Amino acid sequence: MEVLGNYDKYKKYFSDDQFWGKLKKVARKAGIKVVYVALLLYYVVRNPATPRADRTKILGALGYLLLPTDLIPDLLPMVGYTDDLAAMMWALYSVAKNVTPEVKIQAREKLGEWFRNYDDSDIEGL
Repeated sequence: MEVLGNYDKYKKYFSDDQFWGKLKKVARKAGIKVVYVALLLYYVVRNPATPRADRTKILGALGYLLLPTDLIPDLLPMVGYTDDLAAMMWALYSVAKNVTPEVKIQAREKLGEWFRNYDDSDIEGL
């Protein structure tokens, strides 16, 4: 997939305001896994200890999530966020060493605000 190697092309689409606005707007539609991975990446990129190269990967993946038009339109039911999830999963895999217990706690706390009573099995393996 082209997006996975071209971070600079997409990182310009990322901003905190757009990230939170889109995530709040599409959380239910995108699904718990998409939201959880996005939150993990967000909190990793906000950690000052995260290396610059890893930040670039994350901002590219999150920028792709925010991109109004992408490979698979987000409006398509069930498949609209598969390309976004693939890009974010690749970024998450690439920066996994930066996913600290604190990052996981932050992401799960925020996830709980949007998906009340979610089960940890819903995000198991991510």
